[in-house]
Amino acid sequence: MSEYRPPTAVRVVVGVSGSMGGATALSRAAVEARRRGAELWPVLAWEPPEGDLAARRFPGATAMVPQWERLARERLVAALQEVFGGADTGLPGQALVVRGAPGPALVRTADRENDILVVGAGQRGRLHRALWPSVSRYCLAHATCPVLAVPPSPLQAELTAVHRRNAWRLRLNTGHLERELHMAPPEA
Repeated sequence: MSEYRPPTAVRVVVGVSGSMGGATALSRAAVEARRRGAELWPVLAWEPPEGDLAARRFPGATAMVPQWERLARERLVAALQEVFGGADTGLPGQALVVRGAPGPALVRTADRENDILVVGAGQRGRLHRALWPSVSRYCLAHATCPVLAVPPSPLQAELTAVHRRNAWRLRLNTGHLERELHMAPPEA
């Protein structure tokens, strides 16, 4: 006869990076956790500069590990404050700082069959996909639990366009803003 195991709590594990896409994924994960009555586990994965292999080669790098981990923890707290207004999410669960590449670290953390892994889908440009590995693609390919890939906020694309125009010292195109403002209903 097999032994009875009570079901483990449903966890919503979400990758947090401190970016606008990470904030969008974190807020969507909180919505999912509330809707399902699940625990929320925000996870920030970090690696030493130049990667773990380089850190192992140089003994001086081991002295910096506590500092790098502290900075990662501060980034996680800042991301939680940005989305929730404080370090407390208002949901059961715990925030984690995990050492390792983001994709494998998230897959290792969301290792239960009833977990849900939430990741930001990232930027969609060809150049960006060619130069930087995709955490969301890694998680979709390797996770043993369902994965929710949250698309970037439309505001993020607008903000990127404004930053690009500022970097090239181009004038801001306000024509579309004027059209939207004229079409907006007057406030009562």
